[in-house]
Amino acid sequence: MPVDYQARMQKLLASVDADVVAIVPGANMVYFTGLHYHLSERPIIAFITQEGLSFIMPKLEVIKLNQRPDLEGRPFIWSDTDGYTQSFNDAIASLKGAKVAVDGMTLRVFEWLALKTAGLDLNQTIDSGQTMLYIRSIKTPEEIAAIKKANEISEVALKNVMAWAKPGMTEREIATKLNDELNAAGSQGLAFGSLVLTGPKSALPHGNSGDRLWGKDEFLLIDYGGTYEEYPADITRTFCVGTPTDEMRKIYDVVYRANAAAHAVSKPGVTCGEVDKAARDVIEAAGYGEYFTHRTGHGLGLSGHELPQIAANVPTILEPGMVFTIEPGIYLPEIGGVRIEDDVVVTETGCESLTTYPREL
Repeated sequence: MPVDYQARMQKLLASVDADVVAIVPGANMVYFTGLHYHLSERPIIAFITQEGLSFIMPKLEVIKLNQRPDLEGRPFIWSDTDGYTQSFNDAIASLKGAKVAVDGMTLRVFEWLALKTAGLDLNQTIDSGQTMLYIRSIKTPEEIAAIKKANEISEVALKNVMAWAKPGMTEREIATKLNDELNAAGSQGLAFGSLVLTGPKSALPHGNSGDRLWGKDEFLLIDYGGTYEEYPADITRTFCVGTPTDEMRKIYDVVYRANAAAHAVSKPGVTCGEVDKAARDVIEAAGYGEYFTHRTGHGLGLSGHELPQIAANVPTILEPGMVFTIEPGIYLPEIGGVRIEDDVVVTETGCESLTTYPREL
C-alpha cells in the first residue's frame, strides 16, 4: 500500500518532547520507515530528526537502506570484525547533544548501555514508546482495508477446514490443514501460530496444539489469523460436533451475549474500560466471572497486540480508526473453554465488525 513515511516521521517528531526519536527493528521501524530489519544481536538503531534520518547498522544491512533512496538515510556502518562501538560514537556525536526519545518498549539493555557509553545524556532521554503506539492505533483507510482483507482470507480458510475436519483428528492435523488453507486462500503469512485446542484443553487461553484427538461432543477452539500486506486477522471460533451438554450450551450462550454486548457499546467517546465492562458484566451476571481470566481485547495492526487495550478500568477513549479485538471467554478446566473473537474498527458513529464468520454454536 502507498505510505508517506516522511509524513509519518514528521508526525512522530511533532508528538514528542524531543529533537530525536531512536527506534530499533520491529513494528515501529516498519511503520515509520518501511524498513524490515531483524532484531538480533547485531544492533540497528534509526535516529529520526528534523534534519533527516540516520542509522547505526552492520555492513551487511546497508543494501536495504540503499534500496530506499526516498528515506535519504545516513548510515553509521560497523562490521563484525571491528564491532559497533565506533558507529555508536559517531552517531551520538552527530546528534550534537540533542534531546532523544527512545522506543522504550523494545530498546534492549545492551543498546541502552552502548548509547550511554557513546555519550548520550540519559538524564535528558525520554521514553516515547506509548506515543508511537498511540499514533499507530489510529488506522488509515488503507490499513483498515488490509485488515479486512486478512479477515476475508482467514474466513475462507476456516470455512474450508470445518467442511473437512471431524472427530478423531488431532489438533495438530487440523492446525496444519488450516495453515495450508490460509496459504491457498491468499494469506501472505501467519499472524501467529494457529491454535487448535480440543476438549478440556480448550480451557487454556494460550495452550499448544498437540496430538490430542478431537472427540465427539467436545469443544473445538480455533484461534488463528492470516495476513495481508503485513496486517493480520485475529479470529477465534469454538465448535462442537455431536451433542454438547447443557453447561456447554450455557457457557457458549453467555460468551456469545458478552461478545454482542461489547460490540454494542463500542463507539467514539467510550473508554476501553467500558467496553471490557460490557462483556464482563454479562459473564459475571451468569456466575462465571472467575472463569473469564483475560482482558476483552487488544489493538490490532502491524503487531498482533498493540493499542488500544480493552481491559478493566483502562481510561483510553475510543477514536475513529482504532482497530481492536473483542474476545470474551469462559474457561472451565474439566469441560473446556469458549472464546468468540472478532476484529472491529471504530467508525464515526459506532463500530464495524471486520469479522463476519458465524458466531453461533
